[in-house]
Amino acid sequence: MADDGQGRLRTEEGPAGGVALAGGEMLLLSVGLLALALLAAYRLYLRWGARNGPGGAARQGEAAALPRMKRRDFSLEQLREFDGARNPRILLAVNGKVFDVTKGSKFYGPEGPYGIFAGRDASRGLATFCLDKDALRDEYDDLSDLNAVQMESVREWEMQFKEKYDYVGRLLKPGEEPSEYTDEEDTKDHTKQE
Repeated sequence: MADDGQGRLRTEEGPAGGVALAGGEMLLLSVGLLALALLAAYRLYLRWGARNGPGGAARQGEAAALPRMKRRDFSLEQLREFDGARNPRILLAVNGKVFDVTKGSKFYGPEGPYGIFAGRDASRGLATFCLDKDALRDEYDDLSDLNAVQMESVREWEMQFKEKYDYVGRLLKPGEEPSEYTDEEDTKDHTKQE
C-alpha cells in the first residue's frame, strides 16, 4: 500500500492480480501470527500440562483405584463435594440423574474442559452449550424455561452419560427424601449397564 499523493492509500497489485504486501508489512504480519500461536500454545500448556505432570498422573491413578460407588441420592449441597478437588471422585447430574464421571477426569476434573460441571447439575449448560458459570444454578433447577429443542438436548446428553458412566442416584428436589437402595438393586443396575 502506498500514499497516492492526496492522503489516500492505494494498493499495489501483485503478479497474480491480488494485493501485494510490502516487505515490512509481511514481516509484521508474520511476527503477529507467530506471537498468537505462541500465546495459544502457552495457554494450552497451562490448561493441560498440569494434568500430565506428576500430580496429574497421580490424581488419575487415584481415581481409577476407587471402588464402585453404592447407589444413593444427592442434594445439590451433597453433590458439590464430588468436584474432583475436595474428593477424588467426580459426580455430575444431568436431567435429575447423578453419574460418576471419575473415569473421565481428564474432561470433568478441575483442569478439564468441562470441569465447571463437576459436582454440579450440568443440565442447563449442556442444553444451551454454555460452559460459563452462568449456566450453573446454586439452587435446584427445574429447567422449566428451556424450550423443546433444549430439553431434547438434555435427554440426549442423559442417554450418552447412561451409556458411558455409572448411574449412582437421583438429584433430589428441595424437600424430597432420598430413596433407600438395597444391595440387590445396586448390583442389578450396575450389571445391566455393563
